[in-house]
Amino acid sequence: MNDNQKPAGQKPIGQKPTEKACPICGRPALEEAKPFCSKRCADVDLSRWLGGVYRIESPDRPDAEEADERE
Repeated sequence: MNDNQKPAGQKPIGQKPTEKACPICGRPALEEAKPFCSKRCADVDLSRWLGGVYRIESPDRPDAEEADERE
């Protein structure tokens, strides 16, 4: 086992896990990166939002409404 791998159930020193799991990888979330387990998982989530993988659907089209108001 190399330095990057930790036995199951072992937490990094100085970091407290929270009760919820990381939404990206499922490991216990840490207070320092809540709701994620690490900065890497937080960056993965941000990349998914910025890339359009996640989106919030809306029945309204605000761009169309604004164009109608201008005319």
